[in-house]
Amino acid sequence: MEENDYLFCMINMNDLTTHSLEYKRQRHFDRRKARVSIFCRHWLTGRRKAVRRVPDRQKSYQIDTYGPKTLAAILVIITLSILDALLTLFLISHGATEVNPIMAYFLDMGPSMFIAAKYVLTVVCLILILAVRNFYLFNTKARVEILYVFFMISFVLVVKWELYLILFAI
Repeated sequence: MEENDYLFCMINMNDLTTHSLEYKRQRHFDRRKARVSIFCRHWLTGRRKAVRRVPDRQKSYQIDTYGPKTLAAILVIITLSILDALLTLFLISHGATEVNPIMAYFLDMGPSMFIAAKYVLTVVCLILILAVRNFYLFNTKARVEILYVFFMISFVLVVKWELYLILFAI
């Protein structure tokens, strides 16, 4: 390699470094750190299905679309919640009492208000969990999405208890 060729390469490398520094100065924020706005055109349809970079997966992150497992978990929880409300109304008609003071308040307003309140409260909680499902729970290694499993197990146990009361206690 001649000395002129070496100098030419050094000049070109310096130009590339200068251009990359100017490019870095122009990018004043990292778009991956920005939150998804509800006014974004992809808010309803979404674009991101997963986080691609490993360092990004180690932090709390938001995605735009959700998989079939999440939909199935939400539908199971809503179904169990409505089943819980119907079984509770059946048990109350046979002499049981509602021990949850919030739901007892709605039960005093009538059975349809009780079912509507049960549904709305469940759906609002599920939407809140869905919004932050990839965040860490109380600064642990567990993500918020683990609450879906917790709610499913809780509702299954409640429904099993109500079925036991219906079959053996009444």
